[in-house]
Amino acid sequence: MDLLEEYRRATFIFESGDPLGAAKVLEPIVEAEPRNAAVRQLLARAYFNSAQLAGAEAQLRALIEHDPSDHYAHHVLGRTLERAGRFREALPHLRLAAAMKEHGDYQEALNRVETWLGKNDQP
Repeated sequence: MDLLEEYRRATFIFESGDPLGAAKVLEPIVEAEPRNAAVRQLLARAYFNSAQLAGAEAQLRALIEHDPSDHYAHHVLGRTLERAGRFREALPHLRLAAAMKEHGDYQEALNRVETWLGKNDQP
């Protein structure tokens, strides 16, 4: 298997709007190249976009374990946990991402989760 060619094919499939199809192509690549952050990140995005949240979470946690300073992985993990309704778990990752890099999407997600938690922590 030509891993680079398969990665390019998966990227095309993902960008064409088929995250589930992209995930199927990416899974064996990640298995063959587990330390390849670009492939793992695309697989995490494919899982997220196809609502396979447990798969996205696993890939993102692996990315963060390998590189704790990966602001994008923290952001997407926070979004994944938010989407799963796990707001308290999402908050530290969203805060880290927003602190590491100034980005409108990062701040928007952080504000959304903080607002949700603030509204739901009232007695």
